[in-house]
Amino acid sequence: MQTNFSPAQLENPVIAESEQILRKCVHCGFCTATCPTFVTLGDELDSPRGRIYLIKDMLENDKPATDRVVKHLDRCLSCLSCTSTCPSGVDYMHLIDNARAHIEENYERPLGDRLLRKLLSIVVPNPTLFRMSLIGAKFAAPFARFMPGRLKGIVKMGARHMPPPSWVDKPQVIPAIGERKGRVAILTGCAQQVLETEINESTVRLLTRLGIEIVVAKGAGCCGSLVHHMGKEEQSHHQAKGNIDAWSAELAGDGLDAIVITASGCGTTVKDYGHMLRNDPGYADKAAAVSALAKDITEYLSELDVDASMLAGVFAGAQHGNPRVAYHSACSIQHGQKIVRPPRDLLKQAGYEVVEIAEGHLCCGSAGVYNLLQPEIAGKLQERKRGNIRATQPDLVATGNIGCMVQIETDDLKVIHTVQLLDWAAGGPMPSKLHGKMNKAVLAG
Repeated sequence: MQTNFSPAQLENPVIAESEQILRKCVHCGFCTATCPTFVTLGDELDSPRGRIYLIKDMLENDKPATDRVVKHLDRCLSCLSCTSTCPSGVDYMHLIDNARAHIEENYERPLGDRLLRKLLSIVVPNPTLFRMSLIGAKFAAPFARFMPGRLKGIVKMGARHMPPPSWVDKPQVIPAIGERKGRVAILTGCAQQVLETEINESTVRLLTRLGIEIVVAKGAGCCGSLVHHMGKEEQSHHQAKGNIDAWSAELAGDGLDAIVITASGCGTTVKDYGHMLRNDPGYADKAAAVSALAKDITEYLSELDVDASMLAGVFAGAQHGNPRVAYHSACSIQHGQKIVRPPRDLLKQAGYEVVEIAEGHLCCGSAGVYNLLQPEIAGKLQERKRGNIRATQPDLVATGNIGCMVQIETDDLKVIHTVQLLDWAAGGPMPSKLHGKMNKAVLAG
């Protein structure tokens, strides 16, 4: 793509980066076939190629975004399916991030939109406030049908079962069982530690049995992903720096082999810290070091050469076949982190029958808080995903991202984190969601 930025504009490193990304686009349109919003809406401006034209015009002419530009860029899920498809290597992730930061700085949203985004940016990254808001949402549930679409989604989330806080969440060092073979930090997350405490507990059980010492670092918190995708750079960088400081202290102490992350949406962002803070002289090197250590839990386990006999313990001798698992590959793991085989291979190694989902490259519609900000589009993607999953006739669904779990789950589709299933197969407890929900013959082993 030809660009016409002035030399003065290109002195800005963000504009210079955007210009280089834009130049790689050759208008081929391959991205349109795999973009969830284009497939759903059929509007060229709701495809990556269309959004690239809008971004080019906005940045090249150094002008505030228009309502039209904001509408179509807000509809982008940042699923990054387009980056997996693009033959030219267009770095769409950083281009849309730059565009959203420009919008946040130069565009005034309607009051209701501003207030909702502000509320989400304050509440969701803070586990205490998020927990309190969900408790309040339970009381509002009877009135949900009278609320506008976006508020209705928040109230519906409050109707979920909410477990009490977990012992894993507090700063501590959890010793390995037996000989110590490694030392990692884990990111306990923000929304995840409120909605699904079993995920982190399963991670701790599995890793410590494998001889891994685990650090929950003091000062580590939200990864910054949620506000980063809203264009709120100052807040996202502040949250990133808090984590970098916490993990750098551990690196300087007893050291870390990895930073293990169980929410793939967070993993994509932590792996990008080096890029996010590349122009910050106080953090550039530390951020790059942290990004280099970040590993999805399945990525880390696959590199450990896990003992197959340990993982297959629960299902040994099952007489009626092992649980049939539909594996939903979250966008942030397959497109954002390019991790495809490890989760599937580990589940098979653990004795599960893993089946593939049609249109597995398409987003489920969760995308952080996209399902709250764009409920109509998210709802269409949600039903499409559920339909494709049901077609596989699974006993349960596995995925590696808390947002996908909340988005997909229904009474008939029990969605379990991959690490919970691996922990269960290795001798840990059955995930609580599965009690009384699955065919007893399947669980006979």
